Amino acid sequence: MAKQVPNELITAKEQSTDNQFLQIEPLIRTIRGQQVLLDSDLAILYGVETKRLNQQVKRNIERFPEDFMFQLTQEEVICSRSQIATLNEGTNLRSQIATSNQEVSLKSQIVTSSHGGVRYLPYAFTENGIAMLSSVLRSPIAIQVNIRIMRAFTAMRQFIASNAQIFQRLDVMEQNQLALAAHQVETDHKLEEVFRRLDSGNVQPHQGIFYDGQIFDAYTFINDRIREATTRIILIDNFIDDSVLTILSKRADKVTATIYTKKPSTQLQLDIQKHNAQYPPISVIEFDRSHDRFLCIDDTVYHLGASIKDLGKKWFAFNRMEMPTTELLQKIQTTYKTPPS
Repeated sequence: MAKQVPNELITAKEQSTDNQFLQIEPLIRTIRGQQVLLDSDLAILYGVETKRLNQQVKRNIERFPEDFMFQLTQEEVICSRSQIATLNEGTNLRSQIATSNQEVSLKSQIVTSSHGGVRYLPYAFTENGIAMLSSVLRSPIAIQVNIRIMRAFTAMRQFIASNAQIFQRLDVMEQNQLALAAHQVETDHKLEEVFRRLDSGNVQPHQGIFYDGQIFDAYTFINDRIREATTRIILIDNFIDDSVLTILSKRADKVTATIYTKKPSTQLQLDIQKHNAQYPPISVIEFDRSHDRFLCIDDTVYHLGASIKDLGKKWFAFNRMEMPTTELLQKIQTTYKTPPS
C-alpha cells in the first residue's frame, strides 16, 4: 500500500496545479474601505505556507507600507466572520453579488484559542501590496498568480463600476431599513412606557361615559381617583349621603377631604359626626352656587355628570378639565365668604 504524503509536504508545483482552478474574485474582501486579500488566501494561491509568506514580507517590510499591507484588528476579524455568516444565510444581497455564489469560510484562515479568542490576526494585502509580493517571492508561480490576481482586481472594479446604481439603491434600502428599525425601537419604548404607567396605575383617564348598569365600573373609577390623591380631595356636589363618606374614607393618610354642598340634613350631619369620630375628619362647607359636580384630586379637576351617590344608575359622563384646583377654589372664594381649604 502506498504511503500517504502529508499535506504539508505537497510541493509548490502540485499546489499551483490545484490553485489554478480557484476563483480569486470571491476571496477579495472590502476592509477599511479597500479591496484586499488575506495572507492565508494568498498563501493558498501561491502554493506556500502562510507562515513562509509572512516571513518573506517581514524580511522586506520596507516594501510594504500601510497602504500596501496592514494587520486586522480583533473587531475586524469578528466583523469578517459575521459577513461570511451573513453570506451563508443569504441575507446580504451586496455580498452575494460581489462574491458570486461561492462560500468562503474565514474559520479556516484564523487560528483561535481554546477560549474562543483570536490568537492569530491575519494580514490584509491591497492591490499594490500584492503586486509587490511577486518581487519578494521571486518564483514563476508567484508571477503567474499575480497576473491572475491583478486581472481579478480589474474585473472587480469593472463589476462595481457597472453596477454602481444597484449598489446605490442598496445603500438607500439599507438606510431606510435602519431608519425603520430605529423608529420601531422608539415606538416600542413608548408603548412600554404606556403599559408600565398603566400597570402602575399612574395614568389619569381624560374623559369617558358610564352607562346605566355600570355601577361597579363607575364605583371603581371614583375609588381609583380617591386613592390617587396625595395631598387633598375636594368634592363639589349638592347631593351627598353617607355612601360618599364611605368612598372618601378610602383616601390615604394625611390627605385632606372637603365637601362643598348645600345645607346637609340633620341625618347627614349626624352621619358626618359619627364618621369624623372614627376616621380622619371630612370638612363640609355649605355651598349651593354650583349646578354641576366637580371632583378635585390634588391639582386635577374632574367634571362629573352625576352625583357620586348615584354612580352607574343612569348615563353620565366625566372629563378631566384643563384647569388647576386652585383656580376653582379662587372662584369659590370670590362668590362665598368661606376661604378655600
